[in-house]
Amino acid sequence: MTQITTAINALDRLIILVIKPVVAVISLFVALALSFGIYARSVLETPVFGLEELILIAAMWLYMLGAVLASRDRTHLSADFVQVISKNPKIISGFKMVATLISLFMACMFMTWSWDLLAWGLKKGQATTVLQIPWYFSQASLFVASLLFIVYLVRDMLNDFVEFRLAGK
Repeated sequence: MTQITTAINALDRLIILVIKPVVAVISLFVALALSFGIYARSVLETPVFGLEELILIAAMWLYMLGAVLASRDRTHLSADFVQVISKNPKIISGFKMVATLISLFMACMFMTWSWDLLAWGLKKGQATTVLQIPWYFSQASLFVASLLFIVYLVRDMLNDFVEFRLAGK
């Protein structure tokens, strides 16, 4: 299990090295593009055609990469009511493991769905109206995020299993 954990940790360092700067750049772009779009419409009284398309694609990637970062840090929403019901560490870690297993199953389903959507987008070749950007650029964000969710959930599942085995000893 340590080889798997070591591999996941190495992959995690690479992912974070890439994702954090990308999220910062996309955030800055979205903020500046929205500000410029508002300025252009209200002050210059002229729309910037295609700007909304760029913001939409950037926002999709920003949302998905933000969700990956939340999954990495386990800071996504959760309902940890088991700790209120029981003080037994074995029960608490068991429910945590079950919750991670359910999340892993759902992430696999999400990956399947997002792959089908991406494959369909590649096949159909649809593009945005103004700039003719292929829709699969935004659809790819769903697939990439789902793959990364699975990586982090496998890591969490392994950690939960170890925690479960050590609980109550």
